[in-house]
Amino acid sequence: MADRVFVYIDHHDGQATGSSWEALAAANQVAGALSSGVTALVVGDGVRPLAEEAIAHGASQAIVQENPQLKDYRAEPYVTVVSAVLREHKPEVLLLPTSGRTRELAAMVAVDLDTGVTPDAVALEVEGGAVVATRPIYAGKLLTKEVARQRRPQIVMVRTRAFPRPEPDASRTGPVAAATAESGPAVTEVLGYKASESGVSLTDAGVIVSGGRGVSNNGKLSPPADITDEKQKEIWRAHQGFEVIRQLAAVLGAAVGASRAAVDAGYIPYANQVGQTGKVVSPDLYIACGISGAIQHLAGMRTSKTIVAINKDAEAPIFKVARFGIVGDLFDVVPSLTEAFRTKLGK
Repeated sequence: MADRVFVYIDHHDGQATGSSWEALAAANQVAGALSSGVTALVVGDGVRPLAEEAIAHGASQAIVQENPQLKDYRAEPYVTVVSAVLREHKPEVLLLPTSGRTRELAAMVAVDLDTGVTPDAVALEVEGGAVVATRPIYAGKLLTKEVARQRRPQIVMVRTRAFPRPEPDASRTGPVAAATAESGPAVTEVLGYKASESGVSLTDAGVIVSGGRGVSNNGKLSPPADITDEKQKEIWRAHQGFEVIRQLAAVLGAAVGASRAAVDAGYIPYANQVGQTGKVVSPDLYIACGISGAIQHLAGMRTSKTIVAINKDAEAPIFKVARFGIVGDLFDVVPSLTEAFRTKLGK
């Protein structure tokens, strides 16, 4: 008998994303309310081990589509396969973790199946046989509950770190079936990958240290004499400022983030941007250094469990969402924090 709840396992280079197991935990929560098991759907090439890993993490069974053409994620063939599997098995709910790949995949599958997508779910419940998803709106200021009562399957994307990640149980077993869907042609080609230089992944990080425009305000530093342009002097100071941020992040094993203002000013690459137009994060600890707290930035980090703000401006909006606030110069505060953590952690 087919399960009423499916979960898509997102992966790259043979490794499932940690958020896939969080989505699987959310799927088991929904399945329990629907008296169903959970079927893990894995698409790729040589990905059967991921199906077995999904069962170890709590899936009751798995469906695998393997094909050399599916080695790299490309929207067209992946959507064709996922849509075909869902048409065949007719689950009531499909849950996906949130990533750049799955945002595209979920939207295109929804068009194929004439259904909708609820993104960014931070909590799930079942009422009258339908999944009710809680998600933030208005840049995280409010939470809304959304439900699709008529369209099936309900497609819901869960926010990274919103659900606990289950521990695997190697003793768990379950059937792994091969899908028979044709992958179809692809109009895109993957030429290669380049590793990010940003260190710890922002979306998966438990701790994030972020910098804003304030990192360029270190008046104690004098740029080299050969830098005469004022804008270049500002960028040079900002690079030195972010080095202070990186040192604290290194001691904490944290990811380095940034506000849009810092990215737009050329201080740090876009890959580090947190906010409405960057990455949405939910770490256990978020340390905001020299960030005023524009609404677009708050939208990307408001759900962090503990927020620490460091800013010279006591009226900065960031203090309204911070659990702890330090009014002071980040170039005095952050190095002191780094040394204190280094001593405490024995690093």
